[in-house]
Amino acid sequence: MNKYLTIEIEKRDQISTIWLNRPEIHNAFNEIMISEIIEAFKILNADVKTRIIVIRGKGKSFCAGADLNWMKDVANYTYKENYNESFKLSVCFNTIYTCKKVTMAVVHGSAIGGANGLLAACDFVYAEANTVFSLSEVKIGLIPACIGPYIIKRIGEFPAKEFMLSGVRFNGDIAENKGLINKSLDQENLEDYYQKSIKLILTSGPNAVSQCKEVIHNICNEIDYDESLIYTAKMIAETRSSEEGQEGMTAFLEKRKPNWISKLD
Repeated sequence: MNKYLTIEIEKRDQISTIWLNRPEIHNAFNEIMISEIIEAFKILNADVKTRIIVIRGKGKSFCAGADLNWMKDVANYTYKENYNESFKLSVCFNTIYTCKKVTMAVVHGSAIGGANGLLAACDFVYAEANTVFSLSEVKIGLIPACIGPYIIKRIGEFPAKEFMLSGVRFNGDIAENKGLINKSLDQENLEDYYQKSIKLILTSGPNAVSQCKEVIHNICNEIDYDESLIYTAKMIAETRSSEEGQEGMTAFLEKRKPNWISKLD
C-alpha cells in the first residue's frame, strides 16, 4: 500500500479504513488529501480482499471542510485553475459514490462544508449525536456545489435548501431525522452499532452486494422505467446462474451457511 501524507489506510480482515490524518487542523482537506482519497479508493476498489471501505477522521473531528491555507491559495487562482481544482473535488465524491465496495463513514466532532460530500457519497453513515454538521459555504459567499448532487440524493430538494441556503449548524439527531446520516448515537454506542452493521453486511454474498449497488445506481441514474424491466430481469437471471447465486440458493435449501459466511467463522 502506498505511503500517504494526509491519510492512513488500515486493513483488517475484509475491512479497509481510510483515516483522514490531519488532526492538528481537524482533518481539513486540501488538494493533496483530495488526490490521495481518490487514489486510495481506486486501489481498494480493485482489492479482492476488501469488502467494506470506511472513512473516519483522526483526532477530535471527522473533517472541518476545506483547509484555510489552501483556500487562500485558491482565492488567487485563475478561473481555469479554480475549475480544475473544483472538478477534482467532484471526481473525489464520485469515486466514493460509484465504488463497487460497500462504503461507510463514521463521523464525530464536526463535519463542515465539503466534509458532508465525503459522507453523503457513502452507502452508510453513522455519527455521534453531538457532531456539529454545517453546509456553511454560503456564509463566506460560496456555494456547496460539488457536494450538491450527493446531499440532494440523500435528503431531497427542500431539506437541502434549508441547510444549503442558511448554513445552519445542526447535530447528529437532526442529521438522522433529515436523512443525511443513517444513525445518530451516543459515543459509547457508536462503535458497537457500527461493528454490528459490518458483521451484518459480511453475511451477504460479496458479488451480490456489488451487483446490488450497480442495480441501484443504474435504476436511479442511468436507465428509465421501461428499460429497467429488461435490465432487472437480466440481472437476476445472471445472479441466479452465477457460482455465488447457486451456492447461496443451495445453502438455503440445505439449511446451512453459505461458504462466504463459513469463512468468517
